[in-house]
Amino acid sequence: QVQLVESGGGLVQAGASLRLSCAASGRTFSSYLMGWFRQAPGKEREFVAGIRWSGYTYYADSVVGRFTISRDNAKNMVYLQMNSLKPEDTAVYYCAATYNEGYYLPAEYDYWGQGTQVTVSS
Repeated sequence: QVQLVESGGGLVQAGASLRLSCAASGRTFSSYLMGWFRQAPGKEREFVAGIRWSGYTYYADSVVGRFTISRDNAKNMVYLQMNSLKPEDTAVYYCAATYNEGYYLPAEYDYWGQGTQVTVSS
């Protein structure tokens, strides 16, 4: 069982940066593939970034070069550094964990946090 708690969201202007954090419980945290998803009003939840226990990362095309996912296994933490934010990045951002190989689909994840709101004004 893994519990996930996100923090770090907020209201910023376009071009600004934010860092989201996800605190995970559980002694096997380092074994999980960790992901960040987001969901805007009226839209489906979409993949943003993922990171394997080895540190290998995946990114959605829309955030490549702007967002960076990282993890600290010793602290049971996952981070999402978001730079050059755009209004279209506005959404609730969710942290998720899975033992599965797949990383892209929400259905492949077993555990979810409650989400943190990110709002980017133009």
